[in-house]
Amino acid sequence: MNWQPSTIAAIATPLGVGGIGVIRISGPDAVQTAEAIFSPAGGKALSSSRGYTAHYGRLHDQDGDFDEVVATVFRAPRSYTGEDVVELSCHGGMYLVQRALRAALDHGAVLAQPGEFTKRAYLNGKVSLAQAESVMDLIGASGRQAARAALAGRDGVLSRKIDGIAETLIDLAAHLAAWNDYPDEDMESVEPASLAAALRRSLSECRALLGSYDAGRILREGVDTAIIGRPNVGKSTLMNLLAGTQKSIVTAIPGTTRDVVEETVRAGEIVLRLADTAGIRDTDDPVEQAGVALARRRLESAQLVLAVLDRSEPLGEGDLSLLSELDGRPAIAVLNKSDLPAQLDENRLRGLVSRTVEISARTGEGAESLVRAIADLLHLSDVDPAAPLLANERQRGCLQKAAAALEEALRAVESGVTLDAVTVCLDEAIGPLLELTGRKASDAVVDAVFAQFCVGK
Repeated sequence: MNWQPSTIAAIATPLGVGGIGVIRISGPDAVQTAEAIFSPAGGKALSSSRGYTAHYGRLHDQDGDFDEVVATVFRAPRSYTGEDVVELSCHGGMYLVQRALRAALDHGAVLAQPGEFTKRAYLNGKVSLAQAESVMDLIGASGRQAARAALAGRDGVLSRKIDGIAETLIDLAAHLAAWNDYPDEDMESVEPASLAAALRRSLSECRALLGSYDAGRILREGVDTAIIGRPNVGKSTLMNLLAGTQKSIVTAIPGTTRDVVEETVRAGEIVLRLADTAGIRDTDDPVEQAGVALARRRLESAQLVLAVLDRSEPLGEGDLSLLSELDGRPAIAVLNKSDLPAQLDENRLRGLVSRTVEISARTGEGAESLVRAIADLLHLSDVDPAAPLLANERQRGCLQKAAAALEEALRAVESGVTLDAVTVCLDEAIGPLLELTGRKASDAVVDAVFAQFCVGK
């Protein structure tokens, strides 16, 4: 990578009023830049400070002192970026942190690009590319399990797993190449049976990682959830129960909800991106027709469907017609109004939905059962957040390429193709694995990864 380090600076905390605002400076002249705008109360210059030391003092620019701060010094290579780093903890007002940043820029620092601090950590060998991607997952974690999964990724669990698969394949490729190139040398021959067994083990590991991707993605990003049903079965009441506040209007008048009402909520350890939709029925009202059309589109794109039925009424043709449209989708029949006498025949639901839950959206009874049913349906109980999990589509794409190449290598061995062809397949599998962790990634791939970061990280 053609990269010449400069000294960069950025605001590392969100803009707004708060107790502390942090300016992060990193690069070969980070200490000198900070020293030019910081006056230590004790008189000891930052340039004589060791790493992991904090100093109280004042910030100043050409107009004089403007804030009291704590300057924390980190020395290369034992810093986040692997470079000299100084973090200036100011009082957290927008004016003060922006003035502090301007002062640093006026003394030679350049404004950091999105993700540039973490990018430097990657370029300086502090983290792999997969570990760097987990940093943004940590920042965006919306629950305990998501945070555990992101921290495991940041600790290198996935990188070590991928490196282990890659090293196994590299050793196989090296042995094949040596055996092909130097057949007269005294070395262990390549047995097709043992080679095939090794390929199967590596392929199995790749498939296991790919198989856990969807559940891991739900932990990190949440799940698009559509609440559907006939008018007046309690969809909006369920929405309000899960949201913990009134997001949807609830009345006894059928067809109250015309548009899609959206809210992101946490149900246990799961984040649900809820969409309360219009009651699905035949209607002559053009506005309600538009709402029904929106509801059907949300049904088509939803990752999870909560099909609300009125337990206090017999199952109608409209209910059955709607349930038949689920067509194998992840869906739960929410039998609402459990606080009223039951009239619905649950036997008629068999074969239409895999799970049913009784609930009173009005009183909240049964809400915990619904949360457990969602986790069970999405197989989240099978996911270990501390295990290696793919974090994004880039990583998944790399592993899919590697798995496809391994399948081709295995077919080649089993069909008796020359080992030269197997070696080519192994090389095609190794490349994507090295790209996944960043051991062999192009500038374009690296730039695309860090462009998704926030400035200051």
